[in-house]
Amino acid sequence: MDGKELPLQKRLEVFFENLLWKTRWLVLIAVIASLVSSLIIFLVGIYEVFHLVTSFVINASYEKFYAKLLSVVIASVDLFLIATFLLVFALGLYELFVSKIDPAEKDPLGERVLVIKSLEDLKEKLGRLVIMVLIVSFFKQVLHLEFKNPLETLYIALGVLLIALALYFTHKKE
Repeated sequence: MDGKELPLQKRLEVFFENLLWKTRWLVLIAVIASLVSSLIIFLVGIYEVFHLVTSFVINASYEKFYAKLLSVVIASVDLFLIATFLLVFALGLYELFVSKIDPAEKDPLGERVLVIKSLEDLKEKLGRLVIMVLIVSFFKQVLHLEFKNPLETLYIALGVLLIALALYFTHKKE
């Protein structure tokens, strides 16, 4: 090898590694998109609840309100869980790829919410949120079912049992 070639090779390596390291800032696109999506979904959830309350006040029909109450509450909980998922995703990506969030480090709440040291930690937190979203979605679907025979009721019971098992296994590690 020529004596001149090695420094050029080393310079190219350093340049390329610096370029690779700086590409981590691309994650900010996902962070910002997740934050905006989270905000929009929170607002939609708030709108759902606000719309329910205003329709009750305007119509003052208890029967209509009661029929819609459970459905809207479950739908809004579902929306809030999805918005929380996106928020945790954005915070986790930022912490993993860009920088530690200094205010979260100083806040005791930050220790509970943002204990994300690796992609595995982020996947675990997001996995739990996904399970909660699926549970709420399951119950939202069950609410609108009409049970025509005992077998359908058995299927729902089996679904509830599987949900209980999923919750058990997600908390078993703790």
